[in-house]
Amino acid sequence: MAQDQDNFRDSIGTINEEGKRAWVFPKKPSGRYYQYRKYVSYFLLAFLFAAPFVKINGNQFLMFNVLERRFNIFGFPFWPQDFHLFVISMIIGVIFIALFTVAFGRIFCGWMCPQTIFMEMVFRRIEYWIDGDRGAQIKLDRQPWNAEKIRKRVLKWIIFFIISFLIANVFLAYLIGSDRLIQYVIDGPLQHVSTLVSLLIFTAVFYFVFAWFREQVCIIACPYGRMQGVLLDNKSIVVAYDHERGEGENGRKKFRKNEDREALGHGDCIDCFQCVNVCPTGIDIRNGTQLECVNCTACIDECDTIMEKVNLPKGLIRYASEDEITKKEKFRFTPRLKGYSAVLTILVGVLVGMLFLRNDLEANIIRLSGQLYQQKEDNVISNVYTYKLVNKTTKDVTNVHFELLSHKGDVKLVRNEDFVVPAQDLAEGTLFIEINNALISGGKEKLKIGVYSGGKLIETTTTAFMSPRSYN
Repeated sequence: MAQDQDNFRDSIGTINEEGKRAWVFPKKPSGRYYQYRKYVSYFLLAFLFAAPFVKINGNQFLMFNVLERRFNIFGFPFWPQDFHLFVISMIIGVIFIALFTVAFGRIFCGWMCPQTIFMEMVFRRIEYWIDGDRGAQIKLDRQPWNAEKIRKRVLKWIIFFIISFLIANVFLAYLIGSDRLIQYVIDGPLQHVSTLVSLLIFTAVFYFVFAWFREQVCIIACPYGRMQGVLLDNKSIVVAYDHERGEGENGRKKFRKNEDREALGHGDCIDCFQCVNVCPTGIDIRNGTQLECVNCTACIDECDTIMEKVNLPKGLIRYASEDEITKKEKFRFTPRLKGYSAVLTILVGVLVGMLFLRNDLEANIIRLSGQLYQQKEDNVISNVYTYKLVNKTTKDVTNVHFELLSHKGDVKLVRNEDFVVPAQDLAEGTLFIEINNALISGGKEKLKIGVYSGGKLIETTTTAFMSPRSYN
């Protein structure tokens, strides 16, 4: 008996006994949590579509230009020189996800994940509008390719493609910048064929995911589902079936009017299978926490509706931990959560400190490799360098020049004049540093150089200086 009950663990819910794809036709959800999810989803969709077109101080609110290695996060520009900040941010993200999962399970997947939001709140709602609810969809799938089926399928596929194309454009705006995307649209697709090809590839990927692959992304492709199995424990709050109440002493039983279920030893679960029918990943939540569950709460709403109809208390399926169901223990801040919180607080503090210490202008001065020092008149030693200045701000840095801070000497630019570092751009060039040999110890020596804008010191950097060795 126990072995039969655990058979569901031998395969995922979307694979049938023959090993083929079992297409999921979920019932259209409704209820209190579904309404909350709609509000959250609409807000996140508006944010997703607006973020690349919103600017703060001239910076795109969010941009991840991998090709040019330029990133804007909440309006702050980041360059390759800020990679350490990006790494710390990613570690903070992983720790936060771990903390959130330990406490509340896979709630992110059901409420905030773009895959779930687009699938459940956009594409599936269109499907309900065109194909109808669960029963109508199953009937349509089984019927031959007549005029009705062709009309509905073609209409749905066209709308899916248009939405996928729109998502691909927004995705491209995050990658190359909204200004460049708008300019490409104005110029016309034939002027930017390579970009058009990339756009169509993105469109095909999104169409494939939302029209066919669907819940398989959450079950097969997403690594978060695997993390859930490692991070969850009996104290984690998840979408859970109260098996103590639902099964009773003699198990679940179909509902019969005026029957005393308690006297017969049956639980409150009436085995109506509505929680299974409404599940977007096709699982039976009554089997316990499973890899496929994305904590979307559709089963909670559906079960509450059924309980209300048969005059039984709501909450048979609810947000709860295993310990709450079996031991009646309420949620508490465990030592494990305290540990994650402490690490997260420290990392956030480090990141905030680094952001405050981050310079608006990054300077790198590197001695030209393969070039020896030069001995000039009056015992002067000269070394040649390349410099690169990165302006991370939205304003030009004007009247830029260099001065030696650690030694007495001269810094001579090849251009022989002060220059400008454009906003969110870089300036490169060549310079010479000349120092009297009597003022240095010989061999390889470290120099400190100041970068000035007008008369104001805005950045310092160091470099190496080569000179003849002294044998005195």
